[in-house]
Amino acid sequence: MSLTGKTPASTYKDLLYVDNSNTGVDSTSRSVKSGNGTESSLLVSDRSLKVKSNTNNTTALEVVNASDAEKFKVDTTNNQVKALGYHVNTMYAYFNVSCSISNELDANTHHPLPFAGNHHKGTIYDDFNFGTGTEPATSFTTAAASDTHSGLIVPVMWFIPDNISIDAVYSIEGADAATGDTTRMHLLSYDFTSGSTSALTNGTLLAHNNDVTNAGSEQAYLSTWTIDSASVAANKVVLAFFRSDSINSDYSINITVKYHLT
Repeated sequence: MSLTGKTPASTYKDLLYVDNSNTGVDSTSRSVKSGNGTESSLLVSDRSLKVKSNTNNTTALEVVNASDAEKFKVDTTNNQVKALGYHVNTMYAYFNVSCSISNELDANTHHPLPFAGNHHKGTIYDDFNFGTGTEPATSFTTAAASDTHSGLIVPVMWFIPDNISIDAVYSIEGADAATGDTTRMHLLSYDFTSGSTSALTNGTLLAHNNDVTNAGSEQAYLSTWTIDSASVAANKVVLAFFRSDSINSDYSINITVKYHLT
């Protein structure tokens, strides 16, 4: 709209101003208002610019290109900020093991995998496990025994110091023998009690992959997991598990967890 040929009475409601007794913009942030006194979502001063919605919404601030494609968005309803469609605080965590270390894994048994480059000797996996159920056990008690001492669980725990939300989990696995097995993996969070033998409790399934029918050493397999429960509260620990229905092969496994702070 142009103001040409129009009277102030017919246009003043569409004009924007700051209410500062006719002294203009200064060092104090003030709402930008329409001519009839309605506040906009902008506050300005001679040194800052603030965007404050009257109500929380999913598009409190947006930057788009000439084709209206979203490049940056602030969502005050869900407390999210995205750039190019991704959370700006997106991060990645990794669990992995090589087949030379996993050569003691038992059939139909949930074995925790080392976190972020930590390693165990292969022989410890013979007894160190989280059971043979459909999913890994939801607790683990430490004791002065070869298969339950605290030194075993530390290398497999990812400690979460802040609230996070898991966006995706991927895994790649490869066998070392001509005949493979049916394999599956799980990701669980636990309450961790420092200084207690009740080290891990209240296990919650976060994600899992579908069974992989591994045909052996000639090929590697990529899995995109199902997210069962995305939110993980601060001070939890997260463990990843591997299970195979038989032991025709030993496995190298690489798990990538994509997540963002909440």
